[in-house]
Amino acid sequence: MNLMRRTLLGSIWAMIGWTSSSAKQSGPETGEETKARAEASSVTPRHVLCFLGKDRDLSHLSEAASQAIADFAGGFSIDDNYSQAEPDDRMSQSFAVCWDRVEPDAWGPEDEDAVAHHQSVLYVLGPSMEQGETVTVSMAALLLVERLIGAGAVAVKGESAGIAHGLDRWRELIRQGAAAVKAADSLAQQRIGRLAFAKRPLSARGYLESVGFHLVGLPEVYVPETAGNERQVVAIIDAVAEEIAGRGLDLTLKERHASLSFDSTYEIDEFKFNPYGIVRLAE
Repeated sequence: MNLMRRTLLGSIWAMIGWTSSSAKQSGPETGEETKARAEASSVTPRHVLCFLGKDRDLSHLSEAASQAIADFAGGFSIDDNYSQAEPDDRMSQSFAVCWDRVEPDAWGPEDEDAVAHHQSVLYVLGPSMEQGETVTVSMAALLLVERLIGAGAVAVKGESAGIAHGLDRWRELIRQGAAAVKAADSLAQQRIGRLAFAKRPLSARGYLESVGFHLVGLPEVYVPETAGNERQVVAIIDAVAEEIAGRGLDLTLKERHASLSFDSTYEIDEFKFNPYGIVRLAE
């Protein structure tokens, strides 16, 4: 693992010891790739959401979260072990490396100021998700974000991929998600969930990569750094994700001359590990 890269990602979950949930193990397999695929299939992704409060009374956020869980976010739970009614001095650095740098104006000075002056932290854990329910659960996570912003959260970060948006951007994603749910447009829901809870691009081993696509049931996409500048590569990453969602993995691999790998830089007990693999585009 690239230690500098791990440090820069800096998400709090790595510091406080959360791990992914695992489902039943697959039977014995042969071959390194088959073994890696089998190990990956034992992992089920989950959301971890971080909410910052403006005062040292956590009751407003925790009560709002509890009500949201009762109303529509079944399976989510408040993490009482790591939530705290006091500031966490790691937050400014953590948010600094997690802000979305793809969407223009995804955050602003007012968001940075809110993080710097927060007074409390609430963590909410999502349920372990089977692939077919990831989009539905991610839409519930967006509604949960909406509910807690309404209750006074001043900053929000998705810990599972290390992604943060400013409040205005969160509100726009929430609006788009609600419209997609109302229209029963599952592909739009998946796209919005990906934009809300996944991060791209990160750099590793000659590729620019996504992280967090498993939260909407997709493999990660790795594009060679030589394919263009960062914005061009992001456009390729997003296009490949759309193709997988709309046309299927096998056809996308064939048409993109890509391969599916399970050689991840993340361990299987890390939240960033993607059990659906990595689509690597050819150099």
